[in-house]
Amino acid sequence: MSTVRRPDHRSEQHSGHRSARSPHSAGLRHVLTHLITPLLMCIGMGLAYLGAFAHPAPHQLPVAVVGSGHSAQLLAQSINDKAGGDLEVRTVGDRSAAVDRLKHQDIFGAYVIPAKGATTGAAKGPSGGVSGAGGASGAGAEGAAAGPSKAAPELLVATAGSDTSASVVQKVFTPIAAHQGAPLKVTDVAPTAEDDPTGQGIFFLLVAISIGSYASVAVIGGAGAVLPVRWRAALAIGTSFVVSLIGTAFAGPVFHLVDHGLRGLWAMAWLYSAGILLIGTGLHTFLKRWTTLGVMTLFVMLNFTSSGGIFRPEMQNGFFASLHSFWNGAGFVEGTRSHVYFDNYGLTGHVWTLVWWLVAGLLMVGVAALAEKRRRTAEAETAANAAAVAAAAVAATVPEPAAKRESRTVRSARTAGGAGADAREGAADVNEAAEADVEMEMEEAVGV
Repeated sequence: MSTVRRPDHRSEQHSGHRSARSPHSAGLRHVLTHLITPLLMCIGMGLAYLGAFAHPAPHQLPVAVVGSGHSAQLLAQSINDKAGGDLEVRTVGDRSAAVDRLKHQDIFGAYVIPAKGATTGAAKGPSGGVSGAGGASGAGAEGAAAGPSKAAPELLVATAGSDTSASVVQKVFTPIAAHQGAPLKVTDVAPTAEDDPTGQGIFFLLVAISIGSYASVAVIGGAGAVLPVRWRAALAIGTSFVVSLIGTAFAGPVFHLVDHGLRGLWAMAWLYSAGILLIGTGLHTFLKRWTTLGVMTLFVMLNFTSSGGIFRPEMQNGFFASLHSFWNGAGFVEGTRSHVYFDNYGLTGHVWTLVWWLVAGLLMVGVAALAEKRRRTAEAETAANAAAVAAAAVAATVPEPAAKRESRTVRSARTAGGAGADAREGAADVNEAAEADVEMEMEEAVGV
């Protein structure tokens, strides 16, 4: 007697639940994979910004004591001993030499000791009257004896070089002047523009140009991936031209961060932006969706922190101070300061820094072009080998009559056509997935 096996509804239900969970599991894995990028950005930004800005302190900050006598040398040596390596105090012969060194950014403060016997004019006596040196007031007279007051020491600074460094120098020399019994007179020999009192507007201009540049990398490298490399490179250069014009407009007519030298500022902004865009476009060939993290590391985490826009390298640790000597953000910030405030002193070196980063971008694009060419060649060889194997398999079959061979050829062609259609459908699916990744990459770049 045969038994009829009843269908196992529990097995069917379990299978249904498992098939329903499969798409959600794949989607969850996809989301978790893409969450790695912002989490790494969080870690990198925290390490970079807090490591560079959390505990600013002078490290061999160069300052000077103005004077050629024995007292100037003793004061400089005393400050050096008490600073313990925080300051690098030297002596300068006269005030004009100190001003020249400040404008060359060799020093960031100069303490001018008043000459012995120097005065600042008559001082009022306690009764409000003024008298000569040997005169005496009669009974009932309102005047009182008064003599010339002691000349005040002077501190020379250049806030255009760094407002934070000037503040640190002022904190160092104010107690020294107080100990000598005179108020400190502060003279700014290189003031900033009226609408940029702290001089940090150049740094925030750097931020704006940087974001416009590296966010465009995601668009050119992702959405423009179907274009040849030379077209993407042309788009990068054209985009850098637009970004630099926007930055120049911000610096000049919009916010008045600088009041002259806009042409030179635009040229440096273009060099800076073009370097970022070309390097990022070349990197996209190799990093794909990790490009955003790569350019963020290069041009935000390491770039903003070493630019000198907030704290000069003398106020930072050795790592960021060393980056300042050759990183592109430092080249733009220091080049702009030199051009606008310091009569182009040292400008050539900063421009060359930007040029070398542009050259690095061109080389990166060239390497990417070679890699993509090799990749296309390898794909073509793979397709040709597959076609050859299929043809050999067909040729190895038993010979058939001409009519049958002809009908077989027709069927093979139809089968190949169907396979081609399937391949095209698969390629369409791949393109849709790639478009989704590109959209997510651009959202990550612009969102940051």
